[in-house]
Amino acid sequence: MKNISAVVVFISLFLICGCNKNSSDINKEQKNSSELDNRTITSDSSDSNSNKAPDFTLVGPDGNKVSLSDYRGKVVIVDFWATWCPPCRKGIPDLVAIQSQFGSKIAIIGISLDTDTKDKVASFARDFNMNYPVLFATPGVVQSYGNIEAIPTSFIIDKKGNIVDQYVGLTPKETYVNEIKKLLD
Repeated sequence: MKNISAVVVFISLFLICGCNKNSSDINKEQKNSSELDNRTITSDSSDSNSNKAPDFTLVGPDGNKVSLSDYRGKVVIVDFWATWCPPCRKGIPDLVAIQSQFGSKIAIIGISLDTDTKDKVASFARDFNMNYPVLFATPGVVQSYGNIEAIPTSFIIDKKGNIVDQYVGLTPKETYVNEIKKLLD
């Protein structure tokens, strides 16, 4: 009985805390990418740009490039995830539902941290009916968003391009919805 309890506790912590991934493993082959951005997120209130979301231009499985700046004037959720991450798999249907619920008022951008399974991202996105852009991370983007160490990790960005919140681990749909409603008002 103790073994079963220990397994239940471990699985619960795994689902709540997310998957750990060494950010140095992320797309090693892209280290020399011209899209690297070495800014880091800070919270120093003396700098008016301290909460600005680092802009990026990334490529998706379809070869198309998408930039965060394409979504200026919208509330944006930037979600770092991977196909092999159980909490990510559990949370993606909520993000799909949120995108459907709010439509063009918001944007969700999924940034895949897949490296060894990068070739599975396109079919994964189709299978999960992901109705928002799915892009591949670069080391620079991972670094500029604080060296993502657990996934899913999501950032909520307001209409002015400021990061207003960050969530690490599986986040309830209602949390996102409440934040979006507040930012849209």
